[in-house]
Amino acid sequence: MPFKKKAGLLLVLFFVICSRMHGQNQAVADSLEQIYTSGNFEEKDRLRLLNALAANHPDPENSLRFSEELLRKAKAMDSTKRVIGAYLQKGNALRLKGNLSQALESFYKGVELAEAEESDKDLALFYIAMAAVYSGMGNAQNTIRYYKNGIKIFKERGDSLLYATSLENLGDEYNLNLAKPDSALLFFKESGPIFKAFDYKIGMAYNLGNMGLAYAQLGQNTIAEENISGAISLLEELGDYYPICVYLTYMADMYVQRDDLDAAFGYAERSLELAQQFGLKDQISDANLKLSELYEKKGDAQESLKYYKRHITFRDSVKNITDVQNMANLEVARKQVEVDLLNQKQENQRIVVIATAIALFLIGLLAFGLYRRNRFIRKTKQIIEKERDRSVTLLLNVLPKDTADELKENGKVVAKKFESVTVLFTDFKGFTHYSENLDPEKLVETIGFYFTKFDDIMEKYGLEKIKTIGDSYMCAGGLPYPTEDHAHKMVLAAFEIMDFVKEAKRNSQEGQIHFDTRIGINTGMVVAGVVGSKKFSYDIWGDTVNVASRMETMAEPGRINVSANTYELIKDIADVEYRGEIQVKNRGMMKMYYVNAIKNGSHKKDLVNK
Repeated sequence: MPFKKKAGLLLVLFFVICSRMHGQNQAVADSLEQIYTSGNFEEKDRLRLLNALAANHPDPENSLRFSEELLRKAKAMDSTKRVIGAYLQKGNALRLKGNLSQALESFYKGVELAEAEESDKDLALFYIAMAAVYSGMGNAQNTIRYYKNGIKIFKERGDSLLYATSLENLGDEYNLNLAKPDSALLFFKESGPIFKAFDYKIGMAYNLGNMGLAYAQLGQNTIAEENISGAISLLEELGDYYPICVYLTYMADMYVQRDDLDAAFGYAERSLELAQQFGLKDQISDANLKLSELYEKKGDAQESLKYYKRHITFRDSVKNITDVQNMANLEVARKQVEVDLLNQKQENQRIVVIATAIALFLIGLLAFGLYRRNRFIRKTKQIIEKERDRSVTLLLNVLPKDTADELKENGKVVAKKFESVTVLFTDFKGFTHYSENLDPEKLVETIGFYFTKFDDIMEKYGLEKIKTIGDSYMCAGGLPYPTEDHAHKMVLAAFEIMDFVKEAKRNSQEGQIHFDTRIGINTGMVVAGVVGSKKFSYDIWGDTVNVASRMETMAEPGRINVSANTYELIKDIADVEYRGEIQVKNRGMMKMYYVNAIKNGSHKKDLVNK
């Protein structure tokens, strides 16, 4: 699995370019705000001034306030051009605040107007903006698609600075979300000279920082630190604090690798302080997580847990579980419907008694009406029961049963810590190539064929599927019900996955798609809970998950790579090949093992000779 991106960096830069300003500088924003507040400007300049304030204010809350005012004024003045700009700035501010779904909603409205006006440039701006939001959601397919759409338009128009910025964004995606730093550096080396040619300081700052992150991914820490330090210095001059917070957490990672925890703490605490000062929820969450990891390395479990809880709190505030609360409200509403229907039935019966005393004709008429009413009530109750059963079934398909029960009973789920859990990651060799060249429906059908079988294997061994991300499949054993043999079961499941993938490859017809897979496994402590905004899901977090992802990344196709923790639990039941200590990104040297066979069992396979 690729290294997970901590936060989107370049959309802010993109809107600064669009507004033709010189960076998100606090002094510039203060000056603009003073002019606007004083009213010392001509009315014809109001919309332009509001647009500049929305684009350049470093505080996302204030940026949102000015963009919403711009939207209201632009609509009142029937200025389509400024309405389009308002949707762009509003979406950007919402993204920085962590409200990703609302940001997309604003961008989609802007796209409709840009298409109606046949404004290619505005359309390209929205494509790049939407790509950054999808990147924050972890949707790599949409991210790459929208970036490429925007880049194509800018290149055709000859908009060099916007073209360079889009390349910078795309390189950021390849580096941190797709774990392809070599590809990312190609984009950065093309965009960097363009920024220098325009003497565009903030572009040069982001380019330095992103190249530093790419070199860090490649393990070249000296040049990485030089680039990131230079970027931070430039950004401090420009007053752009969002990316500073991100770069500071990476600096903390570098000093952890050097065993300099004091310096690492300093960078992480500085990141948290800036994020809190400017209300950047994503970075508050990331900084708390980094401090939790640092205290764990220091051996201070109590402080580590405290910061981890704060990380979860701010993570959930960005991706809140409103659907969970709505489900509880829905149950109450359904109960009220049943009570109302019962009261209505009693009222109808009283009407029948009164009608009997009036006339036989009315009795017959009302009896017929009552019959139809009762039939409606019965059908309504049946629909309610059917929908309740359906909602319960859907809930059990998404969450473990005890988690679903807690959700229905309390309207929320409390995160739980599990001391020993085995986590498995898989992905397919060459998937990116296929995804770029194959018909989408065929690609989804093929992935579904593999993942459906993986689901069956998980159910067979009593393991918990966590989620799929693109071509990656993630599962865990030992939760939500702790067990002692989760590592053993996970290895057995891994062999069955390998057998199935190989069998599918052997039986594939000419022209059919088939994959090779690699598997990584690690065992350790995790925290599990429910997350989501419009949709909720059961997920796990912790260093154990990150190491499991690294095990998969470092595996060869067709091999099962396990960590030292997992090896200690399975060494008596498996034939294991020691690989030695291998350098791992952000982890240093780690022992790794290939599992070649299960001893004395029906699953014994010689993977080396397959």
